[in-house]
Amino acid sequence: MISIKTALHNSKAMALTHLAGIIVIAIWGASFISSDALLKEGMGPIEIYVYRFVVAYILMVFISHKKWMANSWQDEGLFLLCGLLAGSVYYVAENVALMYTSTTNVSLLTSTSPLFTAMIVGLLYKSERPNGGAMLGSAIAFLGVGCVIFNSAFLENGTGFKVGPIGDLLSLAAAMSWAIYSVILRRLNVLYDSFFITRKTFFYGLLTSIPIWLATGPVHNPIDMLTNKVVLLNVGFLGVGASLVAFIMWANVVKRMGAVNANNYLYLQPIFTLILSLMLIPNEHITIVGITGIVLILGGLWLGDKLSHNWRKVPK
Repeated sequence: MISIKTALHNSKAMALTHLAGIIVIAIWGASFISSDALLKEGMGPIEIYVYRFVVAYILMVFISHKKWMANSWQDEGLFLLCGLLAGSVYYVAENVALMYTSTTNVSLLTSTSPLFTAMIVGLLYKSERPNGGAMLGSAIAFLGVGCVIFNSAFLENGTGFKVGPIGDLLSLAAAMSWAIYSVILRRLNVLYDSFFITRKTFFYGLLTSIPIWLATGPVHNPIDMLTNKVVLLNVGFLGVGASLVAFIMWANVVKRMGAVNANNYLYLQPIFTLILSLMLIPNEHITIVGITGIVLILGGLWLGDKLSHNWRKVPK
């Protein structure tokens, strides 16, 4: 029997985990706007990623420096995959996508990661296949994503859509990359703390991206770029907030909630991006379709979680 005190403690801990998940997604929702601002300042998409991860890695070394290598070469290989998938592949694809389509579109399409995560986990772990309630909630939330994408793509004159197939495909590739990373992360979370995982991810993310950066260019003088106030503020936010703080918090959220449940919060990402776009970017508008999408996303998340818990109580 679980005591009332233990139950209350567990309930409070889970509530804090949910809050942490929402905070991380809000930060990542804002990061699209920040990256877009850096692109407008002349920085390249790979350059943006390298700068933010250099900042994050240097700070991470001060926090976590007692243990440098994984317990085995197999785990070291998994950390290399994490750095590649959640680092260079994800962020390079995301930043390049921002050059071809809107910030909201990229945020929306990368938020489809929960669907890919659920499919991968279902294929690998028979006992963790999503039940009907979770699938229904995800379907409703994804319909909401579609509505918000309609809102963001509709041109100001209301006669057509902004279509960016290259940007859309890169965004979906980023979503798939993040889904695979989330599945690998659930294994590493059992053996390592979030600080170690985050530092290793940053290291291999940088290691795999620098050759691409040097090969594709252009490479700006860091002194020239970082004396630009807009660049300095946005690199600082991306490096400290969206990378260092968010990755550490996210590793803990995945550890407590599981990859599938945690990634469902990514459906909220386009909402934060859309709201912040309306606040910070001139001439941004929202239609009734966009509002409907927000309601569907929130409703789908709540319904999926509610039905999932209820269906687990039904005897098999």
